[in-house]
Amino acid sequence: MRLAILGGPGAGKGTQAQLLCDRLGIPWISTGEIFRQGIKNNTELGRKAAPYVEKGELVPDPIAIEFIRDRLLQSDAAKGWLLDGYPRTAFQAEELDFLLDDLGQQLDRAIWIDVDKKELKRRSMARARSDDNPDAIARRLEAFYQRTIPILDYYEPRNKLLKVDGDRPIEEVHRDVISGLDCDAS
Repeated sequence: MRLAILGGPGAGKGTQAQLLCDRLGIPWISTGEIFRQGIKNNTELGRKAAPYVEKGELVPDPIAIEFIRDRLLQSDAAKGWLLDGYPRTAFQAEELDFLLDDLGQQLDRAIWIDVDKKELKRRSMARARSDDNPDAIARRLEAFYQRTIPILDYYEPRNKLLKVDGDRPIEEVHRDVISGLDCDAS
C-alpha cells in the first residue's frame, strides 16, 4: 500500500504510522527524518535543505519533492510506503500525484486523523518537546488550519480520503484505520 498520514500537531500521526507500517511491512517515510539524514550525510539535497531546517522554516516544495522522489526510489519502498509530514497542503498533494505518475505509482489512501482543536492544543501542551510552548503551539495550529485543512477537499472527491476519529484510545483509532483500508483487522 502507498499511504499518506495527515492530521494536526498532536493528532497521533506518528503513533498510528508506526503501528500501520509494522502491520503492513512497509517503510515509514518521515519527511523530517529524510531531511535530517540528508543534512547529516551532507548530500546535495541535504545542503539545499540545511538553511531552512536550521532556521526552523519549511523546506521549499521543490526541494522536498526531490527528497521524496529519492526516498521512494529506494528498494525498500518498492512494494509500498507511508508518507508522514508530506503532503501538508493541497498544492503539495497535487505535486505528489505528479511525482507518483512519473514513477508509475499512485497514492492508495490519505489517512486523516481527525482531532478537535482543543484536544490538539491539550496534547501538544502535554508533550515534552522544547518547541512546544503556548505561542509556538498556537502558531502551528493556526498554520495547520489555514494551510492543511484544504487538503481534505483535494483527496475527498478523488475517493482517496480515509477519515478516522482520533479522539479515542490508540487501539480504537488503529482498528478503524485497518478497517478503512480493508486490511486484515485481526
